[in-house]
Amino acid sequence: MTWTETTRANYERPFGRYASDLTDEEWELVAPFLPPPKPTGRPRKTAMRDVMDAILYIASSGCAWRMLPNDFPPVSTVRYYFYSWRNNGIFEIISHLLVTMARELHGKKPGPTAGVIDSQTIKTTESGGVRGYDAGKRIKGRKRHIVTDTLGFMVGLVVHSAGIQDRDGAPEVLNSIRKAYPNLRHIFADGGYAGPKLRGALDGNGNWIIQIVKRSDTAEGFEVIPRRWVVERTFAWLNRCRRLAKDWEKSIASATAWILIAHIRTLTRRIVRL
Repeated sequence: MTWTETTRANYERPFGRYASDLTDEEWELVAPFLPPPKPTGRPRKTAMRDVMDAILYIASSGCAWRMLPNDFPPVSTVRYYFYSWRNNGIFEIISHLLVTMARELHGKKPGPTAGVIDSQTIKTTESGGVRGYDAGKRIKGRKRHIVTDTLGFMVGLVVHSAGIQDRDGAPEVLNSIRKAYPNLRHIFADGGYAGPKLRGALDGNGNWIIQIVKRSDTAEGFEVIPRRWVVERTFAWLNRCRRLAKDWEKSIASATAWILIAHIRTLTRRIVRL
């Protein structure tokens, strides 16, 4: 993206404590989906907006939990809400509803009918947990396997070992979106998903159409490949969050949660600018 006087004004965030903080308009998008205070027990004293800002600060800056600035709620409090919302599926719900909202603002139907699938191999750390070796990329770690709609909004996500090939991991990703997006049945993919193995694995799990989009044999140098560039751009959006530079998490659930948080960050900013 070329920085001009117009784009700088659109993307500049000169308000709040940090550039990662939600604006008032962005907070209005997220607030309705966060759980209300419990009717019994100790009254809630922590502002949920401060908790969300703290989580977004960690996602954007990539800092460790213990390095969270003191003007946010205590680390133990922020961590408690992060794990609670992760386990209750709050991040998935927010991401799903924001995708629906963003599609409608673009003049599309709430549910997509076509999508793009791809994976990204990321190194893991000494934290442990599930990992494997991707012989093609020569990386030991995990794969972030996603499905996007044709606008680039993420509609499906599974994190698994990097030792699992794309065609073997695809059925789990596609089956995970069957109920949430029942009309999405046409999938654009690269050559890694070609062959009868994937089609056989999908038999009996819906009428999927896998369209392989390959690079031209006569092309020289860089070439924009139809449809496939959409999912690559989505990975670029997510990677703006430094927490995703590596997979720092021991559990797959936490690794998935941080990707969803990065996606929520992207969606709120895009929706407000529409």
